[in-house]
Amino acid sequence: MATLTPDKVLAELQPIFQEALDEPELTVTRESNAMNTPNWDSLSHISIIEMVSHHFNVKFALAELQDLKDVGDLVNLVALKANRA
Repeated sequence: MATLTPDKVLAELQPIFQEALDEPELTVTRESNAMNTPNWDSLSHISIIEMVSHHFNVKFALAELQDLKDVGDLVNLVALKANRA
């Protein structure tokens, strides 16, 4: 399996965020978070995490999720977990 780079993870997250937030033109960056991204609330956050988990075939511990501050943190966590598999 090829190494999943952070840039590849971020690219693959785009359609997930667009669908979960119902924002087809949205582009998330590593700095994106619930405070600066339209429609990102607690319910959509659950959808995002579930979709990410399914897409990348990774599981998250609650403590890992609580430490996420922005999309960059999610990118790093997904890359780490996916490359371990």
